[in-house]
Amino acid sequence: MKLINEHFETAMEAWNMMQKTSGDDGAEWAERFERYFYEFIDELKKWWTTLDPKPTNIEDAEELPEIKNWMERIPDPVKINFLTELEDIVDGNDTERFD
Repeated sequence: MKLINEHFETAMEAWNMMQKTSGDDGAEWAERFERYFYEFIDELKKWWTTLDPKPTNIEDAEELPEIKNWMERIPDPVKINFLTELEDIVDGNDTERFD
């Protein structure tokens, strides 16, 4: 859990920096945010495999204390991405990302 929270914090720091910068700097922070966000999602997937029992639907998943905590802190523009990733995890879909 420590590693997943570290990835989350790093992604949120990158998001904050992305909001404060523009031009090439802003683009760099946007790339960093995306990378860190998906590192967080990858750790979330690993953590998910350890849950017993696992929530069987998105509504139950959103009730987990850890998920609630992250949802409260994720910026609104990113919530849809997070929920989409969470739904894929709950449904057992392994999404491939292309850079």
